[in-house]
Amino acid sequence: MRDPLKEKLNDHIVIFDGGVGTEFYKRDFFVNASYEGLCLSNPDIVSEIHQKYVEAGAEVITANSFSANSNKLARHGLAEKTVEINQAAIKLAKDACDEDTIVAASIGPVGESSYNRVINKKRATEILGEQICALQDAGADFIMCETLATYRDVEYAYAAIEEYATIPFMFSFVVDRNLETQDGGPLTKSLALFEKGTKKPTAIGINCGMGAEGMLTALEQLLPITNYPVIVMPNAGLPKSVENRMIYMCSPEYLTTYAVRYINLGACGVGGCCGTGPEHIKDMARSIKPLAKTQIEHQLQAVEHTDEMQDPVPLAERSKFARKLANGEFVTTIEITPPRGFDLESTIEKSRKCHDAGIDAINIPDGPRASSRISPIITSIEIQQRANIEVILHCCCRDKNLIGMQADLLGCANKGVNNILFITGDPPKLGDYPFASAVFDVDSIGILKVCDKLNHGVDIGGKSIGSPTPIYPGAGADPNAIDMDREISRIREKVESGAEFLITQPVFATEPLLKMMDKIADLKVPVIAGIWPLASYRNAEFLKNEVPGVTVPDSIMKRMAAAETREEQRAVGIQIAREAVAELRDKVQGVQVSAPFGNVDSAIAVLKN
Repeated sequence: MRDPLKEKLNDHIVIFDGGVGTEFYKRDFFVNASYEGLCLSNPDIVSEIHQKYVEAGAEVITANSFSANSNKLARHGLAEKTVEINQAAIKLAKDACDEDTIVAASIGPVGESSYNRVINKKRATEILGEQICALQDAGADFIMCETLATYRDVEYAYAAIEEYATIPFMFSFVVDRNLETQDGGPLTKSLALFEKGTKKPTAIGINCGMGAEGMLTALEQLLPITNYPVIVMPNAGLPKSVENRMIYMCSPEYLTTYAVRYINLGACGVGGCCGTGPEHIKDMARSIKPLAKTQIEHQLQAVEHTDEMQDPVPLAERSKFARKLANGEFVTTIEITPPRGFDLESTIEKSRKCHDAGIDAINIPDGPRASSRISPIITSIEIQQRANIEVILHCCCRDKNLIGMQADLLGCANKGVNNILFITGDPPKLGDYPFASAVFDVDSIGILKVCDKLNHGVDIGGKSIGSPTPIYPGAGADPNAIDMDREISRIREKVESGAEFLITQPVFATEPLLKMMDKIADLKVPVIAGIWPLASYRNAEFLKNEVPGVTVPDSIMKRMAAAETREEQRAVGIQIAREAVAELRDKVQGVQVSAPFGNVDSAIAVLKN
């Protein structure tokens, strides 16, 4: 049996559509109407909403069939039209779709009887079974049992799926921050039904009930306990009453920021629920689709070993930094962010301070947090020439296509900027220029493969470039990743693609880093630990709550809070960082110390004996 949803999920991050009911509400169809009945009475309105979602970039259109079971339709005198309404819902959705869009047949809870009594399982299965048959006979691509708020809702829906479904399906649950359903039970109880049954969902999801921030907390707990692909569809915040209408105030930009975080955690699809509209999905798709593309397009075809391929330059000849790591020596680096303007004098002076303090290299980020700064390549060249210290240039995949990135790598090789850390990069929506377009032809794994080819004397097309480039390629690693299995898998792919050293996200608790290193010990790749000397308690709060991939333990927060003045807090931050370096010195091959707010004195102080 073909499974269109599975095909998409295996291919990339999938964009679902947003709310339908709230779109009807905006068009003056109030809640006492049967929204599903509009498939017959106002089909043009239904079609218009679907079409706007397709135009916004949604790849899954949800048919307007959520409450189209005979029990709920009976309240509007429409029970005898159950089959007709469901068939119309699928037709309207399919007519709005293009060749890249599929239709989900929405099925909600069976509801209570007309006397507000619980419908027994046998009768509920029959009611939902009638709807399932009508939807799949009409040509739905898959069934989406959604907004299931209690264990009973899940049990009844799954019983109907087991008995009547002949097409793929997914389940989406309403949970709270603690991953509990509305009846107070853990979601694991509902998930256990799938293990007992014979039919398995293509994916599971969480939708409705919460806004974007709460959904993030729930997702963090869900991902480690399931192997199913997870779809996240939050509400647009909490509604507010405006002139007797309930309006959702969450902006598209805000929702997109969280959608990116869902994906970074490991979600396989994103969309919206109540209050989200085409404007939210359009903004989300614009940022997510470039990221989705990288899920498959880091798989660049390897160049066959022809006569064009050459042996790479020995590590010891690529740079002083590479030579030290190759010899097993401990290295120290300090990260300095390029300025927003074009004056590099302060950056050069800070780099000279680092050189005089015996630091091995300066890390130069490439547009961190999607910011726009002076060219990191120009910055790197100036530092190496004027401060007499090597750099580790960060190269991110956001701003240039493959041709441009290859040109930059060749330019770096010409100018002796040979230490390069390859990263995927933050999408523009996370920075100060959300209107900018992202490229993401490849992710960090893909550009590492390009670099590996250049280091063997051939370009991305397998053509000779003359001599091999002497680039020493590195990659990032996140010891605090929620989905550590996925992170370890990506680290292995990075090393297989050519990464010859790793630099981690800032670590405050050393235990997660050591566990990560144990899992990749067989790779025999040098690991450089990221260290961030906290500048203040406020700085610690920001890192703990706002920066993905950074975990600041409560014990450190307490130490920072105990210091009264900002200068005392800075001293405590330096001491905490020193302790981390001392604990890790015999376990890693180097440290990268960030210069908080450009203060290299704090970074240097961390490395003083």
